[in-house]
Amino acid sequence: MKFQAVDVVGWAATALFAVSYLSQDSAKIRKVQAAAASLWAAYGLLIHSLPVTVSNLIVISVALSTARRRPREPGDHA
Repeated sequence: MKFQAVDVVGWAATALFAVSYLSQDSAKIRKVQAAAASLWAAYGLLIHSLPVTVSNLIVISVALSTARRRPREPGDHA
């Protein structure tokens, strides 16, 4: 197995996504996950993989939209 420079982007995305779980703040988790998904999307472009790119663009959208939501107050009902 030969290491390529493009692999650095994939490994960085993996590391950033794993680090996101160290936070206790759900909004911060989503923002870090969006950053990781951005790296994954870039990786997908670099390796010419439409499924990797598109799926991570979706993850970025969902992560950022949920990070912006107001936290529920105790006693709020869905």
